[in-house]
Amino acid sequence: MQRTDLRLSIPSKGRLAEETIEFLKACGIDIYKPNPRQYEATIPSIPGLTVLFQRPTDIVISIRNGSVDFGITGLDVLEEHRGDNGDIMILHEALGYGKCSLALAVPEGWSSVESVADLPGMVTQLGRPLRVATKFPNLTERFMKEQNIPITIVSAEGTLEIAPAIGYADMISDLVSSGQTLRDNRLRPLADGVVQRSQTVLAANSAVLRNNPQALAVARQLLEFIEAYLRAQNNVAIFANMRGESPQAIASRIFAQTTISGLNGPTISHIVHRDGDPNWYALHIIVHRSELSAAINELRAVGGSGVVVAPVTYIFEEEPPRYTAMLAALGKTK
Repeated sequence: MQRTDLRLSIPSKGRLAEETIEFLKACGIDIYKPNPRQYEATIPSIPGLTVLFQRPTDIVISIRNGSVDFGITGLDVLEEHRGDNGDIMILHEALGYGKCSLALAVPEGWSSVESVADLPGMVTQLGRPLRVATKFPNLTERFMKEQNIPITIVSAEGTLEIAPAIGYADMISDLVSSGQTLRDNRLRPLADGVVQRSQTVLAANSAVLRNNPQALAVARQLLEFIEAYLRAQNNVAIFANMRGESPQAIASRIFAQTTISGLNGPTISHIVHRDGDPNWYALHIIVHRSELSAAINELRAVGGSGVVVAPVTYIFEEEPPRYTAMLAALGKTK
């Protein structure tokens, strides 16, 4: 039976599942799941979009074969299982959570191996290809082939870190965040052995986007709120009082500074001052969080007072940049 709904798959279990739900909620995309045991939910603000809960690997496979239209999962898993037919398009490559790296790690006893360039020496010493235990055979094999290092992939479903110790493999290619688990098992990552840096991404089936106008509309709405939320996290709103002859005179003082020009310029409005002074104005600007200290100093330098700093929830552009990029990749116009 041909389905009529659009589907978004997100991780079903673990920390990534919890972080994805919280992230979408922060973006203004609340998931409604009346029964916690169900593997299906809805998003009231996006009618016609069904949310499915799947394992990360299944999310990628489902997007690829078209049984779901959108998915949120780790870039590591996506690159491992996306295939070569171009059915998967990444709509947003950096959702900002679930960060880790797929990296090569060797036993601490391999004192002669400090970098990937030293691995061919171990091949010569062992007289055979290196046995690498990993859950990411495609990414690992591609990386090692690019480095001209002969390997044999040793598949493993359980704990990888124990494989070298028991002789099951010579080294491993595994996900690393803090590296503590590697150290606990007498392994160390190679500094230049990062196979794939990863964080969560938003992906979609490219054929659906190309042929279904409703899918394009949903993609725009998802990107609209995700981009607006992420953009806002790096910025703060600043309100200040300032005396001046006119808004234009105050603006000229503002534009002479480095960090307080705002997104397109300051918003300046007249204050009905209690003392009747007609030369008081209220200033509103958006600045990057990293420039807050400099912005406060610059405001004071041009006569700003009563400075208030507030968080920003969303910053919407005229058009979500990644939506425009998606249309270009699909060969479509607005």
